[in-house]
Amino acid sequence: MSNKPMLFSPFRMRELELPNRIAFGPMCQYDAIDGVASDWHLMHLGNMAMSGVGLVIAEACAVEPQGRISNLCLGLYSDKCESELKRVVDFCKNYGNAKFGVQLAHAGRKGAVTASFMVRRPLTKEEGWWQPEGPSFIDDGIHSSPAVLDQERIERIKRAWVDSTRRADRIGVDLIELHFAHGYLINQFLSPLTNFRDDEYGGTREKRMRLALEIYDLCRAVWPAHKPMGVRISAVDWVEGGWDIEDSVAFAKELHARGCDYICTSSGGVTMKQKIVSGPGYQVPFAHRVREGSGIATMAIGQITEPKQAEEILASGKADMIGMVRRLTYNPRWPWHAAVELGVHVDYPKRYRSCHPAVGPALKFAESKEQTEALQKLWGLNQQAAEKSGAGS
Repeated sequence: MSNKPMLFSPFRMRELELPNRIAFGPMCQYDAIDGVASDWHLMHLGNMAMSGVGLVIAEACAVEPQGRISNLCLGLYSDKCESELKRVVDFCKNYGNAKFGVQLAHAGRKGAVTASFMVRRPLTKEEGWWQPEGPSFIDDGIHSSPAVLDQERIERIKRAWVDSTRRADRIGVDLIELHFAHGYLINQFLSPLTNFRDDEYGGTREKRMRLALEIYDLCRAVWPAHKPMGVRISAVDWVEGGWDIEDSVAFAKELHARGCDYICTSSGGVTMKQKIVSGPGYQVPFAHRVREGSGIATMAIGQITEPKQAEEILASGKADMIGMVRRLTYNPRWPWHAAVELGVHVDYPKRYRSCHPAVGPALKFAESKEQTEALQKLWGLNQQAAEKSGAGS
């Protein structure tokens, strides 16, 4: 049996094998124009692809223009969106060792607002405001009141999810995560706090789950069978009478039965009345409960900051992957440091290899070819690994 830490062991979903279980999760960057990725995305995601993580997931990509949160959000709904995101995907896959995923999303009633680093307010007409849509009429005092979706508009949105899924495959994306969390459109349908419908999409839990499952089925049908597809959920609303963990387990069972490959368990976002109790690893119990209750693989997220903390979550069976954003953004070489702390070696892109505190100086001052080869063998730097880490360079 291998003594290698779980954090740095491979994880396989369908025919995709992640080199380790660290995922850089999606976080909106608000630097797109008309949904089109910019040089910022190339830098941001390219940096993370070379950080030592096993998976990079690009921020929420709106499936249609009115599915954006702000007028600066990324999209995957036009040929221009597709071609510029492909540039980012190609760079990350040519130079990094991580697999590349995208998160597909629709903001619903929470759209047409300013970026999160600004004071949050509805856009003006001069800024490009559009009419947000949602399952039911809600006035929360922050977002524009939504137009209530009828069947025709629902069908339009379903087609948009399918179209974006096809675009993701064309540009070489390895994995898709469907964003059903954080109070955005599908979460609005799931939660009884924002869904007051009395048709086939509202009322009982089964009816509130209907659109989510329809979209999953439609996207899975056009996504290649060898590529994994996961779903991000808000495991609880943090409000009494809202969506709760037992709802999430029931939903996960339905997704698992349909072939969903993993659930990322986040929480909250559907209402300003939420009372989140946060702290180190505060959402890990959600990942554990969903995993145990449904049998599906889970990604744990939320204030996971330390290598031994991440390793314990995996080793104790609470989750299968660790998702990180803020910690990795603060320290983009966190995986390298975590490997040293946990006593394992991870290979670097070859142009960075000499930066390793043990390998670099040792190789630099090796006195012979034999000594260099011995050091390479000791640290697992065989030629095959070297070629793999230097792909495209």
